[in-house]
Amino acid sequence: MTADKTIRVGIIGASGYTGADVIRLAARHPGIELSTLVAKAHAGQALSDVFPHLGQLGNLKLIDVADCDFDALDAVICGLPHGAAHEIIAGLPKDLRVIDMSADFRLRDAAVYASWYGGAHGAPELLGEAVYGLSEHYAREIAGARLVACPGCYPTATLLALLPLASDGLIDATDIIIDAKSGVSGAGRSVKQGTLFAEVGEGVAPYAVAAHRHAPEIEQELSRAIGSQIVVNFTPHLVPMSRGELVTCYVRLAVKTSADDLRAALTASYRSSPFVQVAAEGKMPATQHVRGSNGCVIAVFADRLPGRAIVIAAIDNLVKGSAGQALQNFNLMFGFAEETGLEQLPLFP
Repeated sequence: MTADKTIRVGIIGASGYTGADVIRLAARHPGIELSTLVAKAHAGQALSDVFPHLGQLGNLKLIDVADCDFDALDAVICGLPHGAAHEIIAGLPKDLRVIDMSADFRLRDAAVYASWYGGAHGAPELLGEAVYGLSEHYAREIAGARLVACPGCYPTATLLALLPLASDGLIDATDIIIDAKSGVSGAGRSVKQGTLFAEVGEGVAPYAVAAHRHAPEIEQELSRAIGSQIVVNFTPHLVPMSRGELVTCYVRLAVKTSADDLRAALTASYRSSPFVQVAAEGKMPATQHVRGSNGCVIAVFADRLPGRAIVIAAIDNLVKGSAGQALQNFNLMFGFAEETGLEQLPLFP
């Protein structure tokens, strides 16, 4: 199947934040026919009632997964929470190509998944088939995959910043500190006390300190890049904004390596990438520079501590960190140019 054919796409979990952003982006993709929108809690409702900002898309209806004819689809993009996706995906037709935005297929080891997500994996037989969907680093594997597991938002920003450096031996991968900050939409759309406006407004707070589920995902990919098991220091923070993410990574330089060397390596690694921009020396990345877009901005600074550097990356957690990367992976899988449907420039202010 190639880019000269319209692809019939279903979205499972269409009433969440990532589901809504996939619909927003896919609706203007010239090769996508949005055939089916699945949302359990909102089944039977019009999309325009659930998301008024998508009302111009017409009389699209949300349906229950039990009413979906998956045989009539070419691909499914799944936006369910972790723990809810693996069993549904396991029951889909085996010729249906699947892009999953949950955490259910990101970790390659079922035991590691169980230890971090509090329960046995519902479809461990699919873990070996799933391709990790970090578009810039696994494009060839993604193109031929049936099941793609989109990375989490924090791993996306962190790995884009660090994978080329670790792979080239420019940093000590055993000494990485990641200070991460995300907008509240990263917690999902369901009502939780900790994400109410009165709880998060006018303040910044860390959460899941030394226990966040994205840490093993970052470790998995960095360990794979260097060929030995490593552990990272990762601390996320909740910032009172709807969307956006910024990670600040503190790294130890390899011997005879400078911050300029890191910047040059990142520039070379992403020279042909349409979405990753390496900032010039001294330029500060910010979430405002990527808001609403599939872009990632990375900057490198020399630390005042000798032999260390600071690598900073900014993304939109709902786009490059989820829905946009899902569509970028769709493009790779079906032969479209990577930018197709993702041409939106960042929103400002």
